[in-house]
Amino acid sequence: MVPIACVFIFKYAAYPGLRMAFMDFKPAKGYAGSEWVGFKTFAKIFSDKDFQRALNNSLVFNFLDLLIGFPAPIILALLLNELRYKSFKKVTQTILYLPHFLSWVIVASVSYTLLKPETGLVNILLIKMGMIETGIPFLTEKWHWAASYLLLAVWQSMGWGTIVYLAAITGINGELYEAAYLDGASRWQNVWYITLPGIRRTTIALLIMNLGRIMGSNFERLDSFGNVQVKDFQYQLAIYIYEKGLSAGNFSRATAVGLFQALVGLLLVLLADRFAKMLGEDGLI
Repeated sequence: MVPIACVFIFKYAAYPGLRMAFMDFKPAKGYAGSEWVGFKTFAKIFSDKDFQRALNNSLVFNFLDLLIGFPAPIILALLLNELRYKSFKKVTQTILYLPHFLSWVIVASVSYTLLKPETGLVNILLIKMGMIETGIPFLTEKWHWAASYLLLAVWQSMGWGTIVYLAAITGINGELYEAAYLDGASRWQNVWYITLPGIRRTTIALLIMNLGRIMGSNFERLDSFGNVQVKDFQYQLAIYIYEKGLSAGNFSRATAVGLFQALVGLLLVLLADRFAKMLGEDGLI
């Protein structure tokens, strides 16, 4: 009952507060005393250049996150499934899962230490190996920051994402592999013609769910990796909501942006689900 109550409280009980997006909400006056302004808050947001910049950055980085990060757990699951030594496989899985349990604050702190241009261990090793002459500003120059930001997210999440795909792979009928072996199929052919088609429904379902998060942004991740030099790329919707909404006491603006993100995410999920059904898949709804 406790988990159900928590889901209800944090996921559904907050819905009445969405009316803040249509009000000039003042905490001292409450809902009853605050003025209704209709869609004026949304009009101000959409005409705000900072919002447009945050929206563009969020879309670009979330799309790149999806493009780079979505295939990674699938590839990793396929590689782990091909390991024949069970003890080595278990150790490898455990090591790959561990980064998921680290907060972005810890990941960013360690990353800044290891990737410093002058004293970072990574740059020191690259210089000694003769691969570079001067240190690379991985997290202090916006283009290098963008690549590091995306790749660190893949490293942090791909191990945990393989759990779902490995579970789906175990559900594939083993007789298919035996028949393919008798027919002389290679391991690559088994993966291409049996394993990948066997996890196709799981892949499509997770892809649809990930499309729903393409409008979102993680404040902890952005704030942990933020600095003045990379402000142009770091300024995304989560930062906008905090700076222009919560930090400024403008709760109506923060709620309006959050509602906009949720509605666009829902629309993307519905469109992706409809497209999946057009291709003959089950979809989610």
